[in-house]
Amino acid sequence: MWALLVLIGAASVSAHLQDHSFEGQKVFRVLPQNDEQVEILNFLTSIMEVDFWQPDSVTLVRPKMQVDFRIEAEKSFEVEDLLKESGMEYQVLIDNLQAALDAQFDSKARTASHSYEKYNNWDTIAAWTADIAAQNPDLVSRSVIGETYEGRPMYLLKMGKSAPNKKAIFMDCGFHAREWISPAFCQWFVKEAVETYGKDTVMTTLLDKLDFYVLPVVNIDGYVYTWTNDRMWRKTRSKNAGSICIGTDPNRNLDAGWCTLGASNSPCASTYCGSAPESEKETKALADFIREHLSTIKAYLTIHSYSQLLLFPYSYTYDLPPNYQELNSIAKAASKELASLHNTKYTYGPGAKTIYPAAGGSDDWAYDQGIKYSFTFELRDTGRYGFLLPESQIKPTCEETLLAVKYIANYVLEHLY
Repeated sequence: MWALLVLIGAASVSAHLQDHSFEGQKVFRVLPQNDEQVEILNFLTSIMEVDFWQPDSVTLVRPKMQVDFRIEAEKSFEVEDLLKESGMEYQVLIDNLQAALDAQFDSKARTASHSYEKYNNWDTIAAWTADIAAQNPDLVSRSVIGETYEGRPMYLLKMGKSAPNKKAIFMDCGFHAREWISPAFCQWFVKEAVETYGKDTVMTTLLDKLDFYVLPVVNIDGYVYTWTNDRMWRKTRSKNAGSICIGTDPNRNLDAGWCTLGASNSPCASTYCGSAPESEKETKALADFIREHLSTIKAYLTIHSYSQLLLFPYSYTYDLPPNYQELNSIAKAASKELASLHNTKYTYGPGAKTIYPAAGGSDDWAYDQGIKYSFTFELRDTGRYGFLLPESQIKPTCEETLLAVKYIANYVLEHLY
């Protein structure tokens, strides 16, 4: 078997995943049973490009863990042969990535303008932030909290009825560029707030008594790149000194156990932690804003995909947070709310213990700043479509997630500190 591996490796270490048709590329799900099978996956990554979807990096793979990864077209048959020969349990989740990519756009809402039921590109989202604020001046205002590496303004929406001494909840979407369902949720949340204010009692109370800061896309440059060049891009688009590899993982770039567990110090890795905490303009802008508003921000929600998880600190350590019982009971109840609509099952718990360790994440960082209600959502699905969730699932995904977010927000309102 190892001879077969060496043959595969000799054929191409240089072929790149970034040649932008995804025709024939496959996504595999494997279940390594023992250390030897884990070692085979490690070896595979040393001889060819493997894009890990779940977990984020081969270094996190352990026996009995479900692992999803993408392979370039010309390697897929050899990889399949290898998996068969090694006796590793596997299935092909996505047989042709290009077809799955095209199939994302299955929404009935085929308009050139902004729609809440389709994926919108950055220019459309940016214009929408201006429009929604202009149309709802008593409820929404827009500001710029910084600019990205490539010079794009980072728009933040503040939502709520103006009143003195209000506490706030901060929510962001689009940390990882390819997780398109995430920004779709931030837009949906804003729409629901403005459309149901004065009609839905919970939403009305929330907006009367709290402010919501919503950052619709954190990693704007990366998001633009997923529309123009490489749908599977994850990181920022900053240049790295001394490396041809581009970008940092913004969700490994904060000062919370920075660059320890589950983060890489290699600029070519998808979980690259950056040259220093907050080396990325995007993470620094977000962190600066939160630091400036620490006296009012009482909860932090960050939206990712995929896996159907509701996580809370910690991810950079296996230690449990001081208010673990409380966070766990909130996550349990919020997951139950979410499931009540479409029966979508979420797993909940502290990040490191529930999935895998990851240092430098925004939820841990916010929690360590003193924001004691800090949660990460991993939205649909569990891997059938992965990052390529079809547009027809935007509405149900956002509807159910909204129930969980409203539950958490209402809890925070009743337990202000």
